[in-house]
Amino acid sequence: MVQRENIVLISNRSAADMAVKVSLELGVPVTQMDVRTFADGELYHAFPCDIAGCDLVIIANTEDDSAHQELIDLIAGARYWNARSVNVVIPYLGYSTMERAKPESGEIPKGITRTRQIFRARPDYVAFLDLHSESVMHAHTGEVRTRHLWTEQVAAAKIRRMELTDIVLVSPDYGFSKRVARLAGLLDCPHTAANKDRYDIDKTIVGQLSGAVKGRHAIICDDMIRTGGSMLQTVDRCCEAGAVSVMMMATHLILAGDARERFVDRGISCIIGADTYPGRTSDDLLRVYSVAPVIADELKRYFRLH
Repeated sequence: MVQRENIVLISNRSAADMAVKVSLELGVPVTQMDVRTFADGELYHAFPCDIAGCDLVIIANTEDDSAHQELIDLIAGARYWNARSVNVVIPYLGYSTMERAKPESGEIPKGITRTRQIFRARPDYVAFLDLHSESVMHAHTGEVRTRHLWTEQVAAAKIRRMELTDIVLVSPDYGFSKRVARLAGLLDCPHTAANKDRYDIDKTIVGQLSGAVKGRHAIICDDMIRTGGSMLQTVDRCCEAGAVSVMMMATHLILAGDARERFVDRGISCIIGADTYPGRTSDDLLRVYSVAPVIADELKRYFRLH
């Protein structure tokens, strides 16, 4: 039985806000790393307390190269200073859509290669939230315990609090339809799927949509919104099929480039999503819910905390 006082909770800089939220849910204080930047841009990290014999929990996003490297440094540093166990929770995993390479393309499947780098730093346990593909979890040789955390319960709770009526959930492709079906089951509402084909890195074609959206308020659901291209096409298909209104929902709200402006220009007034991607908070367009309870519940289960 792991004792609560043996747990040290830290984060990389990208996930600092999430670590605070998890801390409040878990009842374990955040230990702030000593981080400084040298004149040449190199980063200094130091643990401010003795972590030898402790169970270290690292909350870390890997949305860019710096955040990814910082996580690897934290894991390696924990091993250097003899932490009893090193346990990582990654709310948002960068490159997660690049989990395989097309034959003869020369592509580097960075979803796999970068996750493998994390595993090779020798954490004991790594949990991911709402992965684009579970294949990245298996980029190790069995030495790391992995866990895929789903966030449908907190997403459904957010939609219930919004008191929406006559809704239908829409998946932009058949591959994501099982997840949408699970969420629809929690909300006791219908669901349907569009047909999406990808023909370039950031380009897709969305085909026809069923008449299940006619006369209803459609919520288009996906694991992430990056540029929003396929979702905007699904908006058009929903309108053509008779939807009264259209909203968006995704766990990871990347919203790269001018994605927000494109949605607003298309008449979208509400995007529902989680706080997994750094810096995402509720505003006049976004309705953000927190996944901190999901992370805290998993850590309580894992460490047998009561």
